[in-house]
Amino acid sequence: MTITITAFERSPDGGQGMARDMRVRWALEEVGQPYGVRLLSFKAMKEPAHLALHPFGQIPTYQEGDLALFESGAIVFHIAERHAGLLPDDANARARAITWMFAALNTVEPPIVDREVAEYLEDETWYEQRLPFIDERIRKRLGELSGRLGNADWLDGAFSAGDLLMVTVLRRLEGSGILEEYPNLSAYVARGKARAAYKRAFVAQLAVFTAAPTA
Repeated sequence: MTITITAFERSPDGGQGMARDMRVRWALEEVGQPYGVRLLSFKAMKEPAHLALHPFGQIPTYQEGDLALFESGAIVFHIAERHAGLLPDDANARARAITWMFAALNTVEPPIVDREVAEYLEDETWYEQRLPFIDERIRKRLGELSGRLGNADWLDGAFSAGDLLMVTVLRRLEGSGILEEYPNLSAYVARGKARAAYKRAFVAQLAVFTAAPTA
């Protein structure tokens, strides 16, 4: 059965791989699964047809036969469970990889998203007051993550879905100057971006933005 995901018709990130369909594209590329993409405008994301797939009116969604999923982390987990390449065979290593998936989305990503929300949606004065506190939270998490990663290439042995999600989360800090304070994390992100599957996913997402008409 053909896999179909949804993505922005014109991504707010300028096609730089920050939109969360990138995680799903990357996962599918890692496991060698072909997929189709249905592009949505912001208006279409709030219409009944899409809300039936994603109750919060966001992207991505995943459809395969009669299965419909939403939430990028859940979709990546489903892909990793169904296809070899993103979760170890050993039961304990598999459990640790899943733990890192949750850590990326539940522990590391929230303060990073808070920073983005403050930057784009809040009053400038309020943003300037809040930013040092948000950045302090981010640096605390990055310091802990940096200490755990050490000199290793990946979080727990071989590359896994945990690394895939963590790299996409850390990428959201690119351009802020914060990630660069942790050389091993910067190198970790660079290793993720150097993977052939990542490059294929990035090119595919960028092509959508490049081909989209200017608003």
